[in-house]
Amino acid sequence: MNDKKSAAPHRKVCVIGAGAAGCFAAIRAAECGADVTVFEKNRDVGRKLRITGKGRCNVTNDCEVREMMSAITKNPRFLYGALSRFSPSDAIAYFENLGVPLKTERGRRVFPSSDDANDIANALAGEMRRLGVRLVRAAVRSVAPTDGGFDVTAEAAAPPAKEAAKTARFDAVIVATGGVSYPGTGSSGDGHRIARSLDVAVTPLLPSLVPVVTVEDTSPMMGLSLRNVRLDVTDAAGKRVFSEQGEMLFTHFGVSGPLVLSASAYMRPDPAAYSMSVDLKPALDEKTLDRRIAADLEKSSSREFKNSLGALLPSSIIGEVVRRCGIEPTKKCAQITRAERSALAGVLKGFTITPRAFRPIAEAIVTSGGVDVAGLDPRTMEAKAIPGLYFAGEIVDVDAFTGGYNLQIAFATGRLAGESACAVR
Repeated sequence: MNDKKSAAPHRKVCVIGAGAAGCFAAIRAAECGADVTVFEKNRDVGRKLRITGKGRCNVTNDCEVREMMSAITKNPRFLYGALSRFSPSDAIAYFENLGVPLKTERGRRVFPSSDDANDIANALAGEMRRLGVRLVRAAVRSVAPTDGGFDVTAEAAAPPAKEAAKTARFDAVIVATGGVSYPGTGSSGDGHRIARSLDVAVTPLLPSLVPVVTVEDTSPMMGLSLRNVRLDVTDAAGKRVFSEQGEMLFTHFGVSGPLVLSASAYMRPDPAAYSMSVDLKPALDEKTLDRRIAADLEKSSSREFKNSLGALLPSSIIGEVVRRCGIEPTKKCAQITRAERSALAGVLKGFTITPRAFRPIAEAIVTSGGVDVAGLDPRTMEAKAIPGLYFAGEIVDVDAFTGGYNLQIAFATGRLAGESACAVR
């Protein structure tokens, strides 16, 4: 995994961005013998990496490459080579060799044993220091191809004074600036601007793994977290495009949580063209659920219907379920008919949600869209039209479900770009 490749004498490699992909690119290029400079406008290495997984950092997913391919929702075939050369098992071994113990949780999600994302970012920063990677706190303004290389112009991103932009010559450039989600971490589209300035095609940027705004008023259920429910998403033709069991969350604007974030990847570009349905009781078939409802109503025979569902549902969703099933809220449970029980079961097995829009792309976990893979060589991550220019990580038009897959993509493509950029030509 750490086999050294030969690099051209004094080959100078520029990496733009010190996120997950940029760090791996810089480290691999330095391992291969290149003189590496990383430009990063943030104060810290791995700014976004430090907040992923709610600060725990879901490093990768402990699965085989062929299984991971099914979790990639955009351009999976393009990534096969990179992931085969640096697989999830390679990533696990890599971080453990850097002294970061890992653990595997439900869904084969891999986290640092400390539950601290800083351990991952600090390990990468430390490895770059060990390998002599030069880290410059500056924002890159332009990349200009020259004979046999590139002129990179950057401007200091911090005081003490506003220095004039400086230009340096490099043999290869790796752009790993991320997407446009979480702009506070520095993912503000700089890399896309650079790509467009070089006539590298960029596909439309859309939110992926993003909360959904609903037509329904969900504020009465705000904060309600549902576990072990099934979410189905169907398109306008009635075809089911997503169906999974897991967790979701009601918010003041609509719905979020792991299930919804994953489902959003199948609802592009317009979520309003889809419908969502939640099975609140996926472990019970209709007959079993009817018996359960009948038993609960019998126990509460003298109570009003609206006050009888506490054993079946969380309190904050009861009012909406009562409204939807059409049973008079003050009706005594003993008076509820079989048809009304069936209506209640129908709501529990098909709690519908009407998507209206995605939340802003700034709130998305990842960006869908980016540098068009048609213009990149999947064997190297190099731009086909501009030798020596590489792209890696979220800036590329690839994305996947939650569960560690997107970071694995960043690691694998960054490593591949770093190795390719320093190879002898």
